[in-house]
Amino acid sequence: MGWVFLTRGRLRSPMAILIVDDSPDQRLLLRSILTKAGHGDIMAVDSAQAAFSALPLDGDQLAAPIDLILMDVFMPDIDGIAACRQIKHKNHLRDIPVIMVTAKDDLGNLSEAFSAGAMDYISKPVNGIELIARVASALALKREMDCRKKREAELLRSNDELQQALKEVKVLRGLIPICASCKNIRDDRGLWQHVEEYLSAHSEVEFSHGLCEPCIKKLYPGVCPD
Repeated sequence: MGWVFLTRGRLRSPMAILIVDDSPDQRLLLRSILTKAGHGDIMAVDSAQAAFSALPLDGDQLAAPIDLILMDVFMPDIDGIAACRQIKHKNHLRDIPVIMVTAKDDLGNLSEAFSAGAMDYISKPVNGIELIARVASALALKREMDCRKKREAELLRSNDELQQALKEVKVLRGLIPICASCKNIRDDRGLWQHVEEYLSAHSEVEFSHGLCEPCIKKLYPGVCPD
């Protein structure tokens, strides 16, 4: 079976929610509560496999923005805990908060669910006020994580641009002490270096060796005519 898209209302939330539950009644209840609370961007699927296709699980980026997953614990084929574990193993999906939806007499599975990467849980029968509060908390966390990742990416990009700019503007400035006789240069530590060694350490230049005409005449007087 496929998934159902909710109608987008005038109070559409900028953040998207994915409901994963094999019960049509439970999907209807969850989306009804969330829609009345102003969440309009909601997708509902009936199995973990359908959720994997919607995300997708096999890939390196989201097919569509998903900011929160409401995952039923007990589903045929692949249960919610196993599905959560597979989602959290994917780099492009691991930051999506997962809230487990479980019956009150199944709370013993919560430890395993949290180990699989779930951040919270809601007990059945679902209380509307509790659902809205937990969803709001999870979305606030996701929003903060997205902002942090954006800032980190901007800082990394700025740092790369700065490093590139520094490479391009690395030049020698100031007073350079040079021996009047041998032409060696004294560095900041007081050590004397050959001019080639000094320039290699303080600039981005590369050297190509050869002989100028005066040196050729001096070293090989018979090579160049006067």
